[in-house]
Amino acid sequence: MKFHQPCQTNKQCATKVLLILFRSWVMRYLWVLLFCSYCYAEPALPEFTQRSPAAWINSPPLKVADFKGSVLLLDIWTFECWNCYRSFPWLNDLSARFAGRGLKVVGIHSPEFDRERAPAAVAAKAAEFGFKHPVMIDNDFAYWKALNNQYWPSFYLVDKRGVIRQRFVGETHQGDAQAQKIEAALNALLLERP
Repeated sequence: MKFHQPCQTNKQCATKVLLILFRSWVMRYLWVLLFCSYCYAEPALPEFTQRSPAAWINSPPLKVADFKGSVLLLDIWTFECWNCYRSFPWLNDLSARFAGRGLKVVGIHSPEFDRERAPAAVAAKAAEFGFKHPVMIDNDFAYWKALNNQYWPSFYLVDKRGVIRQRFVGETHQGDAQAQKIEAALNALLLERP
């Protein structure tokens, strides 16, 4: 049946109307799917913004590609943040417990105050807290902005493909509700295929 020709019978008209409606509905459905997948696409982890060796503690400058195939936990902190301090024992324990399973941890130090900007002071605090994981010094807040972060501490869970899967905000202690949620999410991510 050609659509530009007039209908000969009621059946032809009904068929023509149904085909037009069906095609219209299918096209709308496809546009909605395309739009929603664009709007709700999982965000890829932004590339680390600091390339200078002086901006990295416990590591040379890293790239996101260095973590392909591993689950990554990003810890956004600053050294005068008490909520951050109180989260470090849990973070260090988590890092040790999950390291053999493929978890990597990277700290991002984004200073709240000017007095927190000195790389030597950040390195001293990282040593004081027993950090063995890499820490990037984000003095210009470029990475903070790339993540659209707003709080200290924030924890970002990144899957083996480099996609940010979850973000948690606030002080976290061994065994508390937030720690349990993060650890459950990490367990699930570690079981996923790359």
